[in-house]
Amino acid sequence: MGGETDLAALLAGMSARMQPETYVFVTLARGVRPPAGLTPRMQFMEAEGLSLILTRKEAEEAGLEYSFPCRMITLDVHSALEAVGFIARVATALADAGMGVNPVAGFYHDHLFVPEDRAEDAMTVLEGLARGG
Repeated sequence: MGGETDLAALLAGMSARMQPETYVFVTLARGVRPPAGLTPRMQFMEAEGLSLILTRKEAEEAGLEYSFPCRMITLDVHSALEAVGFIARVATALADAGMGVNPVAGFYHDHLFVPEDRAEDAMTVLEGLARGG
């Protein structure tokens, strides 16, 4: 059930798939419960409160303040959770193109949240990276 750990194999086998929705980051103070009916892509409890990644539509409909409108790009390669250097290599390639990235690791795939207005640029970078660039 484990994924790939070899960096060269991960990069060569990687393809990127952009989700159509715009996502945003929301934070709720510690102890504040999210409004009913939300379906976060991710939630993580930090010392300061609960961080959520939601579609912009969901956040706006719930009346929540948000930051960082972004697109989610899924890396379609099953990377092992203990793989070394994969996200570092991806993040470096995106940084070299002048953009930040907020990566989220799932069990089967890594997901990148990139600025909405740079999403197509990110796809170009990732395609080049997979081709050995």
